Amino acid sequence: MASKTVDIQKIEVEHVTIHSSKDFDAVKSNLESMIPRIDDGIFTLLRHRETTRALRELEALPPLSIFGFRDHGAAVQVAGLQRLAIQYDIGNPLTATKMTRHRISAGLYAPIRVLLREDSDGVAFEYDRPISTFGQFGDPDVHEVARNLDRDLQAVLESAAS
Repeated sequence: MASKTVDIQKIEVEHVTIHSSKDFDAVKSNLESMIPRIDDGIFTLLRHRETTRALRELEALPPLSIFGFRDHGAAVQVAGLQRLAIQYDIGNPLTATKMTRHRISAGLYAPIRVLLREDSDGVAFEYDRPISTFGQFGDPDVHEVARNLDRDLQAVLESAAS
């Protein structure tokens, strides 16, 4: 019979909330005009091991792309609630590989999850800072990439909220 071990590590994560005085639809529109959806064709190239072509396309990507989204506001309708909330996966595959080549476990946090929501506090973005989530790995190469990602993500979200 195979044995197993389970390691549990407590980490500290910094959570960011960026409030906006604009309405939900305006902020959503701003974000989606500033950060394009990623072309899934890149992943098809990678699955077919066309790495040279995929690398060219990855290098041409903007610093951040939207990988996908989930409408949590629609989902809570099953509980009889009306909410506006969309969770985005935002990142860059090339940026992710700059971390995962050093620590494959960094893939757990790439792309970054960002929630755009409207509630009694108004409209806001929420996310966990990349520098804190990736910081748990204690790797200076991962840390440097996460620091840049943290800066880029905060800047674009603040701009979308303005």
